[in-house]
Amino acid sequence: MRTGPAPIYRVGRAAYGIDRCVPQRRAIERGMIEFHALTHGHYPGTSLAHGALPGLSSLGFWDARGPQDWGLEPHRNEGIEIVFLETGSMTFTVDGRRHPLRARHFTVTRPWQLHTLGDPNIGPGRLYWLILDVGVRRPNQEWRWPRWILLADADLAELTRKLRGCEHPVWSATREIVAAFRGLAPCITDIASPGAFSRAVIHLNQLLLAILDALRAQQREHDPALTSRRRTVELFLRDLESNPVALEEPWTLAGMARHCGMGVTAFTEHCHAITNTSPVEHLNRARLDHAARLLRARPLRPITEIALAAGFGSSQYFATRFRLRFGCSPRDYRNRANPPDAARVGIRPVPR
Repeated sequence: MRTGPAPIYRVGRAAYGIDRCVPQRRAIERGMIEFHALTHGHYPGTSLAHGALPGLSSLGFWDARGPQDWGLEPHRNEGIEIVFLETGSMTFTVDGRRHPLRARHFTVTRPWQLHTLGDPNIGPGRLYWLILDVGVRRPNQEWRWPRWILLADADLAELTRKLRGCEHPVWSATREIVAAFRGLAPCITDIASPGAFSRAVIHLNQLLLAILDALRAQQREHDPALTSRRRTVELFLRDLESNPVALEEPWTLAGMARHCGMGVTAFTEHCHAITNTSPVEHLNRARLDHAARLLRARPLRPITEIALAAGFGSSQYFATRFRLRFGCSPRDYRNRANPPDAARVGIRPVPR
């Protein structure tokens, strides 16, 4: 079984993954969990042949026995992830919101949703997952299902609409969903046995149809705004504000627009409607705010290094922009934020 260290979701140089899976590997080595998976690409498990089930990034299950001392790191996936908890309970967090996951719950997350299992540790239980790449990384992109999915066009179109138009993460599994995942287990553990591959394809199609039926019964909301271009820009801007790695990208206006899958004019209009400023100005503000946090938290780190870490290519340009933003030089800002004795010298700390 391969448990490679490569990240599993990448946007430019920004990578999100299950780290190096070190806690999970240690749990396997210590006999705390039994782990089985089929995989393409960077995901841990037994590698499938190149042409086998294209679009299936990962399919597997684990049995966690007794209390665990590890959990998955926050990550995104290069595909739609469906998780089914057959037994046990644990905390599931998506987009910063915690959800109690109980036996017979299943979850759905999209590539742009940051999520994790554990609080921080996972609980004992048997958990299945399916990660299916439908060719999207942003909400407004068109979904392209693999050709081995055999649902009728109308059913597949309805499933797509339901998965795109509602991002409620946790649902109740039906008997059909349970049966499909249980049927996949022996295919995963012995994919080379006669008929296992064909049975896996049948169970995967049964699973998707069962999920469609479950959403038909349980889903009541549909929000077209979730698939809009505006939301794609909102998610991109939010990532700039919260993800330091994204700020290091050598962004240009054209590059930001291309990353969001739209032209410069449309991207600029959406950005201005959301932030009341231009994309480049918003980027600079996010970089300066990050630099200010670093100046407060790393009083000994060279200011030039902080400028580069915040995405500025020139320390002189950084200093000029910083003074315009905060009314003082980066060095003065740091001294005010970390005075040797603020009460004695009468220095008022900078606002946080």
